[in-house]
Amino acid sequence: MSRKILILTEGLSSPNSAKTACSVIRYREEEVVGVLDTTVPPQSCQNLFEVGGDLPVVNSVDAVPEANVLLIGIAPTGGGLPAPMRMQVLAAIERGMDIESGLHDFLTDDDEFVSTAQKSGSVLRDLRRNNERDVAQRQNISPECLRVHTVGHDCSVGKMITSIEITRGLEADGVDAKFIATGQTGILVEGEGCPVDAVVADFISGSVEKQILAHQHHQVLVVEGQGSITHPCYSAVTLGLLHGCLPDCLIYCYELGRTQVKGVDHIELPSMEAQKDLYLKMANAAHSCRFIGVSINSRNTDEMTYRKEKERIESEWNLPACDVFRENAEPLVKAVQAQIKD
Repeated sequence: MSRKILILTEGLSSPNSAKTACSVIRYREEEVVGVLDTTVPPQSCQNLFEVGGDLPVVNSVDAVPEANVLLIGIAPTGGGLPAPMRMQVLAAIERGMDIESGLHDFLTDDDEFVSTAQKSGSVLRDLRRNNERDVAQRQNISPECLRVHTVGHDCSVGKMITSIEITRGLEADGVDAKFIATGQTGILVEGEGCPVDAVVADFISGSVEKQILAHQHHQVLVVEGQGSITHPCYSAVTLGLLHGCLPDCLIYCYELGRTQVKGVDHIELPSMEAQKDLYLKMANAAHSCRFIGVSINSRNTDEMTYRKEKERIESEWNLPACDVFRENAEPLVKAVQAQIKD
């Protein structure tokens, strides 16, 4: 049976708060049949999320009878299931729909969800649940496989989107490239990967290294970044990723105009230049590496502001830069191609 996904965004239907929903709609649109949010009037996804065209936003599970999977389409700080969503999840389970969640609160640890699913035949899938127990060895890494890693100024600046767009651009040009997903949304898009922020700290680098070893038969691996090296909450995950994937090249991602750390708004972001140097020091401690491009998220600025910023970055950093949505990822794709060994 083909998957027909209804995405739950109850009370959090915006591009910023429902980034999982937006990315699944954008990259797996052929599987999505609608979005569920009882707090907003029925309308199109395009109107609410700026993506998805005429895909409907509905107020009831029963409004989309063909749906057989309910996906929790949010990624909140802390990874808990918001209380208003519980009723919708239970209704979907009672109807026999499978439930997919990338939250840190596992569906399969909830007695009510489990007992209801046992009666209805629903399957509960926790994307972050894992049994990773490998430690990194830094052995048998092929020098023939180019490893590209997106890193960021902060959380939610476009590291996953940039990684996917680069991968697709490479594939369109005939390059054998593979996107390595490291977070819940990337895993949903790619169909596989490792949820590194749910891996025990000792095994983060090992879990990423395992992904590299499994896929290094490809010409290029584009490894999705998480958090930032200076984020007070998530830097441990960022460093584990950096040392686990041993990148040859880095792409720096940032949001134009952001000044405060996401989730801890009382803390100012460090300068991009200082952070760029820190990434290089940490990466080169394990493997020779350099920056080859910059991804600018200009979603909250106008065209003129973006153009000026792009010119500044390209001049001061001497690297190609672009907004992969406002324009396309071609400058970054070309930068990666220039690193591929003949």
